[in-house]
Formats: sequence, structure tokens, C-alpha cells
Amino acid sequence: MKIPASEVLLLLALIIPVVGSFFIFLCRKYPNVREGITLITGIALFANVSLIASRVFTGERPEFVLAEPFSGFTLSLAVEPLGMLFALLASFLWIITSIYAIGYMRGHGEDNQTRFYIFFACSIASVMGVAFAGDLLTLFVFYEVLTLMTYPLVTHSGTAEARRSGRVYLGILISTSMVFFLLAVVWTALEVGTLAFSIGGIYPEGTEPWVLGLLLALFVFGIGKAAIMPFHRWLPAAMVAPTPVSALLHAVAVVKAGVFSILKICIYIFGANSLHDLAVAEWLSLLAGFTIIAASIVAMGKDNLKARLAYSTISQLSYVTLGALLGNSAAWTGASMHMVAHAFGKITLFFCAGAILVAHHKKNVSDLDGLGRVMPFTMGAFFIGSLSIAGLPPTAGMWSKWYLVLGTVDAGELILLNVLLLSTLLNVYYLVSIPIRGFFKPLRTPVSGIKEAPLPCLIAIGVTTTITVGLFIYPEHLFQAVSGLVTTW
Repeated sequence: MKIPASEVLLLLALIIPVVGSFFIFLCRKYPNVREGITLITGIALFANVSLIASRVFTGERPEFVLAEPFSGFTLSLAVEPLGMLFALLASFLWIITSIYAIGYMRGHGEDNQTRFYIFFACSIASVMGVAFAGDLLTLFVFYEVLTLMTYPLVTHSGTAEARRSGRVYLGILISTSMVFFLLAVVWTALEVGTLAFSIGGIYPEGTEPWVLGLLLALFVFGIGKAAIMPFHRWLPAAMVAPTPVSALLHAVAVVKAGVFSILKICIYIFGANSLHDLAVAEWLSLLAGFTIIAASIVAMGKDNLKARLAYSTISQLSYVTLGALLGNSAAWTGASMHMVAHAFGKITLFFCAGAILVAHHKKNVSDLDGLGRVMPFTMGAFFIGSLSIAGLPPTAGMWSKWYLVLGTVDAGELILLNVLLLSTLLNVYYLVSIPIRGFFKPLRTPVSGIKEAPLPCLIAIGVTTTITVGLFIYPEHLFQAVSGLVTTW
């Protein structure tokens, strides 16, 4: 039986990174060829995902059943607007992160670089499975596979600290998903008889509110990759990994898979009407608001730059969780846009942190005084990324935060509105202040001339910074891509 071209493209989204990892292994003794294959694989995947998007925009909705492990329940791939956006984002940023990784891994003299590129590719394959999951069971399976594929990246250095952090990473993510997420999936299957995603949700009218409330709590706490408190410790623990891995965790794959899963479940499993009627949704949104502020306060006290960025990520992820739980069009639009805005803003910050480490071996904020005069390009990019995380112009983060603010107003949640506004001030304090001290305070250690990171690192930083500003100036396409989440599928 001939498989339609659209379904072939959908399968290739999983196959291309896996095949690429195989050839990376074969060329492990030839670094230039190995890294060339990494870039070619990334470009091929993005081209493939772009072809899927072009077909989706003309009205096609490709689907493919991978297996039927249980009668009536399948592992299947399908395309909807939110998943299409996530797949485009992840596949594009894989290319940029790979360029950066080449400069970083060589410049920093990292060991086991072949293993790094192999598991990087396998992680992106898992992300494609999450993005194109056609039902809740498939989403759960690829969510788990992603955890396992990123574990070797977290423990990449092989030190005792890395292994200890890896245990925290694996322990929290596996335990939350197995205890809460899987229970919610099984309960939903028994309650409804289907796990297929559907606009408006799948729970029938008359479902007991306490059942829906408990299921929503199980999903939110079970998706530990969203790092809502108290299940957030894995994220700062994972900062022991190399900077390209941190970029993968915080902008491309893991955390985005978490908030994407929560947003997708709120839209296509619960639906807006169910969320509006649940008191639990309001309590969980308040917990997300608490996470936003608490993580920001912790970030203010972190001198280690990557640790500060890690707690910033915990705070920013709860923006998306908050928007998902509010359950109105403006909030869902803001949450979807924030996945993109945060991805480009935060990956820029981590790229800059890695560039500083490679060029000057500095890890702490207190050591960055005057460094803007030595690394003007990197510190300027850090300033732009910080503005985006704070939600200030001229960056993409302003638009996503604007719609989230509108979402809180539409929901009548004045407490959460104030949370978003206070968060902006806190972000300015603990992020924007870094490049300001870098440019205007005296340099602690004299350095002659300009000394930036290797060129591949600067190219990656330049691309993500440019897009961060570009999405502020030209937000129309992004807005159009996410504004129809409630009405089009």
C-alpha cells in the first residue's frame, strides 16, 4: 500500500535525526565530517518540517499510526497548529545550537564529543515525537523517551557532580511522570474511552468536577519538565552539563516539551469550558504565579551565571503554564507566543554565558564587571536577550507578555496580573543589570583588545539575537500561527 507523501514527511521527522546519529557514530574518528553530518542532518530536518508546514497551511492534516499496543489505543502521529509551531521552533534551533556547539565543544576542549552529538540528535527525534503526537498515549511515550535521551547529555562530563545531578534529573522527571502523568493518562482512558486530542476537549458533559480537577492536577504535576514548584529541582541540577546542553534543555527540547504538553492538554484534552468551571485550575494558576515570583527571587541571589539563568527559566516556564490554565483565547495566544519568544531570548543568554566561559573562563556574575568592553558583541546580545525575558521592547518577549497580561484581565485575575508586572521588575534587576555592569563598571582583570568567543559561537548568538528583535518588529506571522488555536484544526 502506497503511503501518502504527507505521511512520509511525518515519519521522516522522526527518522532523519536517528539516521543522522548513526552516521555521526560512523564518522566518530573524523571530527570535521562528524560535525558536517550534524549540520546537514539539522538542515534536512528543518526542511522536512517546513514541507509539512507548507502542506498544513494549505489544509492538509497528515496522520500516521505507528502501532496499536492496546485495542482501541494507538501510538500515532498527527499535525495540529500548536505542534507544528513547536516542531518548527525545535528543528530550526537545532541547527543554530549545532553551530554554536561546534565552536564551544572545540574551544572548551570537551571530551566525548561524538557521544554528545549522537544523543543530541536522538533528543531532537524525541522532540519531534512530542510535537507530532497524535494522542495522549503517544505524547506520554515520547515525553519519557526524551528524558532518557537527554540523561547522557546532563551527565556528559562524567564527574561525581554530574552523576549526582543526573540522578536528581532522572529521579524527579521519571517519578513525576510515572506516578502522576501515567495515572492521569490511564484514568482518562478509562473515563472517556479515547485518548485522541480534540478541539474543545474530550471529557463528556456531566463528568464530575472533582474528577476533572484531580486529573488536571495530575497532569500539571506529572509533567515535571514544566518545572512548576515543588518539582523544579532537576532543572538547576542539570546546569552541570555543557552550555550547549543547557541551551538544549532550556530553549529547544526539554522544558519546551514540558510546557508544550501542558498547553496541548489544556486545549485539546480539557478545553476552555472545562477549565473555566474548575476551582483547581485557579489554584494551580496561583501556584504558577507563586513559582514565577519565587524563582525570580532565588535567581536574584545566585552569583553563578548559569544558576541564575536556570531559575529564570523556572520562572518563565510558569508564564506558559499560567496562560494554559487561564483557558481563554488571549492567554493561550500569549502562552504559545511565549514558547517562541522565551526560546530565542533564553538560548541567546545561554549562548552568551558559554561564550564568556570559553573566552575568559568566567562563571560568576560578580566577575563580569567591565567585560562588555572586551566582549561587546556578546554582552550586547546578552542585553537584548535580557530585555526579551523581561518582556520589554524592542524584543519578542514584549508581545507574548502583552497577551498574557490581556489573558489575566479577561479572566479577572488581578493577582496574576500583578504577578506578571512584578516579574518584569525582578527580571530587569537580575538580568538586565548584568550587561549594564559589564559595560559601565571597571574591568576587574586587565585584558588587551577585544577577545570574543570562537566564530561559530558568535554566528549562533547573532542569529538568535536578530530573530529576537525581528519578532518584535514583524510579529504578524507568529501571531497568525497561534491565534487560531481555539478555532482551527
